[in-house]
Amino acid sequence: MTKTVLQPGPAHPITVTPNPARVVVTRGGRVIADTRRALTLQEASYPAVHYVPRADADLSLLERTEHSTYCPYKGDASYFTITAGDAPAENAVWTYEQPYDAVSEIREYLAFYPDQVEITVS
Repeated sequence: MTKTVLQPGPAHPITVTPNPARVVVTRGGRVIADTRRALTLQEASYPAVHYVPRADADLSLLERTEHSTYCPYKGDASYFTITAGDAPAENAVWTYEQPYDAVSEIREYLAFYPDQVEITVS
């Protein structure tokens, strides 16, 4: 099956910009990620998403799942469950391991569903 690949443009803009602020991601009182090297991805009218370098995350608190999704602008997303906290947060973290060229900066970065973690930007 051939996947549709779309390019960002005026009708569906996507920007990826360095975020100089400190971004801390926690769940159940455990720090999952702490970085000053986050990227902020703004896609069309969706809420901005903070992408954190894998190097600044505690990968021991993440467990890869079989879940995947596809975005015609960004590519295939893989998911992780967060094992910290009272109960696992299934598929609460996603990553584009081979993102399309338009968003290649987010390779090796993680994003978190804000309803599953606490994200502090300071």
